[in-house]
Amino acid sequence: MAHLVCMTTPIPLPHPLPGLPPLLDIRELSEYLGVPVSTIYDWRSRGVGPRAYRFGKHLKFAVADVTEWIEAQRDPAPSARSVPPQLPRR
Repeated sequence: MAHLVCMTTPIPLPHPLPGLPPLLDIRELSEYLGVPVSTIYDWRSRGVGPRAYRFGKHLKFAVADVTEWIEAQRDPAPSARSVPPQLPRR
């Protein structure tokens, strides 16, 4: 009987697991980016969102992939041409 208790008692895992990349589910990514979950699904259907892993019906996003995708969304630095000329001081 004692061996059955050991089989049903979950063993706590360290979080995050050493050596594995941290993953976000779609709800966590939605909250982090401040956009609806439906927007993330739309981005995926158009091929413009962050890369994801699929585990059955579940999507998981590696934090490193999300960070890389976020950086790719950054507006380019303003060029010298796009800065309006300054008027001479008097």
